Amino acid sequence: MKSARLIAFETLYKIFYDDSYSNIALDKALKNVNDDKAFISALVYGVVERRLTLDYFINKFTQSRPKPKIMTILRLGAYQLLFMDKVPSGAAINESVKLCKEIKQDFYSKLVNAVLHKIDNDRDIPDNLSVKYSVPEHLINMWIKQYTRDTVEGFLPAVNDRPPVFAIPNALFLDAEELSYELTDEGIENEIINDVCMINSGFDLSKSKAFNNGLFYIEDLSSYNCAKALNAKSGDIVLDVCSAPGGKAFTIAGDMKNTGELYSYDLYEHRVKLIEESKERLGFTCIKTGINDALKYNPEIPMADKIICDVVCSGFGIIRRKPEIRYKNLDDIKELPKIQLDILSTSSRYLKQGGQMIYSTCTLNKKENEMVVREFLNNNSDFSLINEKTTFPTQHGGDGFYWALLKKNEN
Repeated sequence: MKSARLIAFETLYKIFYDDSYSNIALDKALKNVNDDKAFISALVYGVVERRLTLDYFINKFTQSRPKPKIMTILRLGAYQLLFMDKVPSGAAINESVKLCKEIKQDFYSKLVNAVLHKIDNDRDIPDNLSVKYSVPEHLINMWIKQYTRDTVEGFLPAVNDRPPVFAIPNALFLDAEELSYELTDEGIENEIINDVCMINSGFDLSKSKAFNNGLFYIEDLSSYNCAKALNAKSGDIVLDVCSAPGGKAFTIAGDMKNTGELYSYDLYEHRVKLIEESKERLGFTCIKTGINDALKYNPEIPMADKIICDVVCSGFGIIRRKPEIRYKNLDDIKELPKIQLDILSTSSRYLKQGGQMIYSTCTLNKKENEMVVREFLNNNSDFSLINEKTTFPTQHGGDGFYWALLKKNEN
């Protein structure tokens, strides 16, 4: 049997040096694991999340950059020392040394032992924002330029928090107060935030009676508030052009009281199936799913009263949920605004006169948000901006998010 730390080591090595996605690599690693799943997950996500901070300490006490396998062991050990209070220092160091032997790198045992002892004796994290919060300087600098230093320093502490989980009551059956009672009855600690329930304890979603009975679905609070801003009504025809996994569609269907027609599209069949499975569980008969490329106009799609256009984006608003996103090179996303504008422009062709449309992203980058909307408005004089909102992540609130509500003016 492999030890928990060895499984974490192998998973991290794949993430850092084989370019594997953290969630996919971890899911594969945990398939045949019965014990220590939570510990392994904490190690993997924690090291990915805090990589820059860990590397600062490792570089401080090494003359040259260690080889990849030893660097991975040092990151694991340093994370336990700096961020896992329940792991004794001796255990963190000794188990890291043991890992060297397990992967047949005994020669580096003394180096690992010495470096981790030095980190254990010097844990002061500098006030540099990049090192302190493990966010690349180029991303912090972009945020400061776009949103001001005070704003950025205000939300940075939340980017490494455990992301909150929100249970959204199925409007067909109950409200937040009733859902809170059902969850509490199952032993799931929760509190009502506005009109949704924030989960305060660990739970197995698949074993929840309330979930299996279609009483709620999981959606981030910022995404939920975006869907509510569309203000869908009974009998509306609504398009959700980039819908999977479907959270916004379910919120909108609830506002429509399961009447009218909600067309929920996505590009890939397996993602559309996710929507179909959830809509069946929730009982939303007004939702019609389909495969569609949002970049290409489809004459078979009906004209709509309202449209939600949640486009592909850099994801800088959800780095606490997908920590490796923070390490993206800004040059790698420079083509996104054009794609986003093309999706918005194509989607607008389905909107009736007098209809309303939301453009949204889960990123914090004005080039993908306000600037896309401004360019769209400059190119489409028959549209006007009703409202727009940027949400920054907070400990008990939603993720970083942007939405703009647009209206197609009547002649």
